[in-house]
Amino acid sequence: MNGPGKSDPPIVPGKRPNRPGRGPGAEAVEGRGGAEGTAGRQSTVRTPSRDAVSQALARVREAAKRNKRERFTALMHHITPDLLAWAFHQLKPQAAPGIDGVTWEEYAVSLDANIDDLHRRVMRGGYRAKPSRRRYIPKPDGRQRPLGIAALEDKVVQRAVVEVLNAIYETDFLGFSYGFRPGRSQHDALDALAYGINLREVNWVLDADIRSFFDCVSHEWVMRFLEHRIGDRRVLRLVAKWLKAGVMEAGAWTEGTEGTPQGAVISPLLANIYLHYVYDLWVEQWRKRRATGPVLVIRYADDTIVGFQRHADADRFLRDLRERLATFGLALHPDKTRLIEFGRFAVRRRSVKGLGKPETFDFLGFTHICGERRDGRFILLRQTIAKQMRAKLVEIKETLYRMRHLPVPEQGRWLGQVARGYLAYHAVPTNSRAITSFLYHITWHWRRALQRRSQKGWVTWARVRRIAARWLPSARINHPWPQQRFIVHHPRWEPSALAAHARICPGGAA
Repeated sequence: MNGPGKSDPPIVPGKRPNRPGRGPGAEAVEGRGGAEGTAGRQSTVRTPSRDAVSQALARVREAAKRNKRERFTALMHHITPDLLAWAFHQLKPQAAPGIDGVTWEEYAVSLDANIDDLHRRVMRGGYRAKPSRRRYIPKPDGRQRPLGIAALEDKVVQRAVVEVLNAIYETDFLGFSYGFRPGRSQHDALDALAYGINLREVNWVLDADIRSFFDCVSHEWVMRFLEHRIGDRRVLRLVAKWLKAGVMEAGAWTEGTEGTPQGAVISPLLANIYLHYVYDLWVEQWRKRRATGPVLVIRYADDTIVGFQRHADADRFLRDLRERLATFGLALHPDKTRLIEFGRFAVRRRSVKGLGKPETFDFLGFTHICGERRDGRFILLRQTIAKQMRAKLVEIKETLYRMRHLPVPEQGRWLGQVARGYLAYHAVPTNSRAITSFLYHITWHWRRALQRRSQKGWVTWARVRRIAARWLPSARINHPWPQQRFIVHHPRWEPSALAAHARICPGGAA
């Protein structure tokens, strides 16, 4: 296809609006005029209006939706100076710099000139991707997770390209894929999983994790998958540059031969495209052609939960999945992949067999447990993963001890912000005990830190409770029940939607 339509550049008003919103569904801004005369201009407020974003990309989206086999051969004209400026403002100003050492604030001092120069280099082929700076962060199991911190201009161009490619691939991705997609969050995946387990015939759950996925992605397969929809050679060359840029660690450069650096702006989209062809399309066909009962599928990045009615289907799926992944150089993690008996009837069936309580599984920060209401009916319990909460409390404790000599209001503002952020994610129904325990322990650590301000100091529990009541949030549930929110976000197609084989509209637990 020769580009799904170029739109005329928008009229740029004399005064640009303020910084655009950072919502998940934000889209790029279509182009503006040429760059002549802008080289010496100083500006820190080049922020295109979000209202003028989607005209050209909407045409790309509609063309992609109409024809699933269409290849887009002209996409680079969507990478405009205004889109690059918008992409710059989507980055975190406090993010660590890459190997170039350029920070967000430094780049913003001459934003117009920098963006126009970057746009010219991208258009004429003079843009060169820089290696990522290697950094390690601790994992909950004690190991180190490698991250790649890209240079600032690489982040800007990657974010702009992601916005263009999202217009195409968001029409292709399936409903049970939730990770790193516009308008979708971890709680959307958790709601879909809870809805499926509570209301569908799930007796067995496969908790599957792909081992070192981001390190094992094949560059050759990534490019082949992209070529199914992308025919613009310049866009493909940009992606190839980022894949081959490699990493810089301790002054030594390592060429990128496989994998995508975790932390790169482009990596989540490439991972979704890779797994769309390797896993999503395959599992969609598998459950239609080979499954003998209903199959529930939820995927968030490289973590997937699959629910089965029949054990035979679960065994067959696990064998076939291992073979499928091996074809593309991937493998399931032997310790993190488990097939367990779970669901509404698991407690009764295991009791009849003389077995213990059903096993639990972890997904997106919560341990999922088979529970019972007071009337004996099944309820899915979700509780914060204990080891992750302990790790968070240790981090808070260490920070409190370092800042214990600061004024109490300053400590309280920081700790309140941390607590509110934690509860914003974890305060879900059936998790009240965990969030109450979390608030109690951070209050306890705060008291200990205040006591160590002086050898003569002594802070009573009564006093620290008064201080905590002023600065810390209360332990209350912030999220609705997952079934309620899921039905609101994904209304049913048919009146008989609660039937066993009813279809769920796109975005749901299909």
